[in-house]
Amino acid sequence: MSDMTDTVKISTKNVDVFYGDNHAINDVSVDILHNTVTAFIGPSGCGKSTFLRCLNRMNDTIDSCKITGDLLMDGEDIYAKSVDPVQLRAKVGMVFQKPNPFPKSIFDNVAYGPRIHGLVGNKTDLEEVVEKSLRRAAIWKEVKDRLHAPGTSLSGGQQQRLCIARAIATAPEVLLMDEPASALDPIATAQIEELIDELRHNYSVVIVTHSMQQAARVSQKTAFFHLGDMVEYGDTSTIFTNPVDQRTQDYITGRFG
Repeated sequence: MSDMTDTVKISTKNVDVFYGDNHAINDVSVDILHNTVTAFIGPSGCGKSTFLRCLNRMNDTIDSCKITGDLLMDGEDIYAKSVDPVQLRAKVGMVFQKPNPFPKSIFDNVAYGPRIHGLVGNKTDLEEVVEKSLRRAAIWKEVKDRLHAPGTSLSGGQQQRLCIARAIATAPEVLLMDEPASALDPIATAQIEELIDELRHNYSVVIVTHSMQQAARVSQKTAFFHLGDMVEYGDTSTIFTNPVDQRTQDYITGRFG
C-alpha cells in the first residue's frame, strides 16, 4: 500500500442539510480518502444519498435546500463563491441509480463531457479519450464495433458501464455512485462491483448502497447513517464485525432497516 491511500481527498466538518424545515443531515464530519472506496450504508431515507449529493453540489438544484458546515476538496472549499458547480462536477463525477445514457450514440455519450469542458484539442485526442474511458469502464470490447449505435440500445448493465465511462471521460478525481447496481441483475451487478474495485486505483470512489453485502465486498471504509446522523465511520471490516454503536450492530444484524 502506498502512503497516498491515507491522503484525505474530501473533508467535511459539521455538515447540516435542511430541506425547508426538514433537518435531513445532522452535523456530519467525515474524511473521504484518496484511492479508497467508501460505502455509505443505512436504512432508506437515512440521509446517505442527500449527503452524497453535497459532495458535488447536486443539492444546489433544489431551491429549498440549505447546507451549512465545511466541505473541502484538497483543502479548497467546494461551496466557495468562486467555485463553478459545473467545473466541480467534472472533477467529482456521478453515476446514478438508474442507467441514464443520453439519447446519443455510444461515442457521443462519452465524448460529451470532454467536448463541453474543452478538454480535447482535436478529433484524434477525442477518440483517444473515448476509447480510454470505455476501456476503464470495462466495456470497450463490447462496444468498439458499434460506437455509433445509440447508448440506449445497450443492456442495463452495459448502459451503467457506459454511464461510468461518461463520468470518467472528464478526468475526475472523485466518483460518486448512488446505488449504481440496484437496477441491475446479479451478473451485471458483479461486473459493476469488479469495476468499482478497479476504479479505486485511479479515483476516490464513494458508493451509496442498500446492500450490506455489496458494501462489504467493494469498500475499504464504511459510514453508517441513521435518521440523518452519521452514527459510525471506520474500516469496513471493523464496522461489519465489531461496530462500536448499538444502532450499527442492530442494522447489520438485520434488527431494523
